[in-house]
Amino acid sequence: MSVAHEVDEEHEVHVHQEPTQFIWKYVFSTDHKVIGKQYYMLAVVAVVIGLTLSLMFRWHLATYDPQHMFLSPDTYLQVLTMHGTILVFMVLTTAPLGGFGNYFLPIQIGAVDMAFPRLNMLSFWLTLLSFITLLAAFFVPGGAPVSGWTGYPPLSAINSTTEGMGWGQTLWVGSIAIFCLASLVGAINFIVTTLDLRARGMTLLRMPLPCWAWFVTAVLALLSFAVLFAGGLLLILDRHLGTSFYIPAGVIFGAKELNHKGGSPLLYQHLFWFFGHPEVYIAILPGMGIVSHILATFSRKPIFGYKAMVYAIIAIGGIGFFVWGHHMFQSGMSPYVAVAFSLLTMTIGVPSAIKTFNWLGTLWMGNITCNSAMLFALGFVSLFVSGGISGIFLGQNAVDIYFHDTYFVVAHFHLIMGVAAMFSIAAGTYFWFPKMYGRFMNESLGKVHFWLTFVGVYSVFIPMHLMGLWGHPRRYSGMENAFLSNPFIPAMHNMVTAAAFVAVLAQLIFICNFFYSMFKGPVAPENPWNCTSLEWITTSPPKFDNFGGVEPVVNHDPYEYSVPGASKDYIMQTDPPEAAPAHAVGHD
Repeated sequence: MSVAHEVDEEHEVHVHQEPTQFIWKYVFSTDHKVIGKQYYMLAVVAVVIGLTLSLMFRWHLATYDPQHMFLSPDTYLQVLTMHGTILVFMVLTTAPLGGFGNYFLPIQIGAVDMAFPRLNMLSFWLTLLSFITLLAAFFVPGGAPVSGWTGYPPLSAINSTTEGMGWGQTLWVGSIAIFCLASLVGAINFIVTTLDLRARGMTLLRMPLPCWAWFVTAVLALLSFAVLFAGGLLLILDRHLGTSFYIPAGVIFGAKELNHKGGSPLLYQHLFWFFGHPEVYIAILPGMGIVSHILATFSRKPIFGYKAMVYAIIAIGGIGFFVWGHHMFQSGMSPYVAVAFSLLTMTIGVPSAIKTFNWLGTLWMGNITCNSAMLFALGFVSLFVSGGISGIFLGQNAVDIYFHDTYFVVAHFHLIMGVAAMFSIAAGTYFWFPKMYGRFMNESLGKVHFWLTFVGVYSVFIPMHLMGLWGHPRRYSGMENAFLSNPFIPAMHNMVTAAAFVAVLAQLIFICNFFYSMFKGPVAPENPWNCTSLEWITTSPPKFDNFGGVEPVVNHDPYEYSVPGASKDYIMQTDPPEAAPAHAVGHD
């Protein structure tokens, strides 16, 4: 059964009949809300697996004994590779854009669905296929790959029966290629939906900030995942058809020189990091939009500098395509090129600082409500600033030569990309849960979840910065040599591991709260937060066609809180024009 929505030139909404059979309503659904939930649930499964893997290698490092190792060196690298791959692709990329973006972008702009519902469904099922293919790497002969989440050749380009270099590596590359196709299809859908399906009065500069973040993120995905797909295709050709895109001459493997010549591992690095650095913003930009939305709502103030925030999102996305070389300062590039990449890296700090100061400006003198969603939004700002500060050091080529491939890098990108994005996902969940399920999550459990996670992650990654300053290399499974057996290193590993267990186990509180509240949480009204954007004018959960067949008409900007002279402390975007005094209308 096909489900579709159409809007004619006069903006009269025509909704096809809602499916009644379970398989078309909940499994192969073309409803953007169901697809958003499917993406979100996939990310929940993925985060459980990814965090479990992290506890495995943390336990290995904390209890390391050369005679009785918890993980063998090869198994350690396999667990490390799959941990990073699962969390980067299946969680940090999937939940903020595929989950929240699919569910709320059409509603926030006043559309009845995504522009291409069937392609939307295809995008999810390709993502699920990618996830299954990735997990299959654990179960083939030789096991999962050992090349890290970046998959650097020549290690990843050599097809061998050696553990971690056989079918597991091939499945890894295939999984990433399928994920790229899913992301390309999804990105086209997001871009067309944003540009073509906005309701009457919903100009680009009246869109809530999450919509801008999802839109720019989709542009990044469209441009960067195409490059990663090409890079992965060349990797498959090297592995199975004997080409030499990445394998140079003279490579010795197993006491035998490989029959390859003319390839360059640096080509893969350029292709990968041309995707890899925009991927940081694919993970973090949706979080910026979500957090901006929440900070304004629970400060009861208009977002400080709305236009500046929009331009900063666009600038971060644009400049992000020109800084990939700072991941390659150790590759032997010309010092002049390194200086150029270093300057561009510092430049991207300007729009990031604009966003940070505007968040603080939004909070200043606000009537702040510190519920779970607001706490995680504030935690996001804290983590974004902390991780960004360490990034300043890594952006300098002279300093990065020392820090490269140490725990300092691990701590930096986990704070600013991994943990900060996770905090934005948690903030969005607590904020939008009443709209998605019509019930509240438990606030007391939410606050316990926040504080255990917040203290836990800082207790993990601040010591990692210190270990990086000490020079501790990343990816090492053992500490036999005199340098790594220094008492400082094992003590730090013990502390980090204990904190990691606290932070990860705290997520069980969130998961129990989430699933219990779906069925037993207190019933929520349609607009429990007195929010102004369009998702709060419909029922909770929203109707099949979002707005009951009536297209909303937008008359106001998205963050009109505490407007002087208004009859209430918030003005919905669909309120009549006279709801706000004339002098109060418009963004700064």
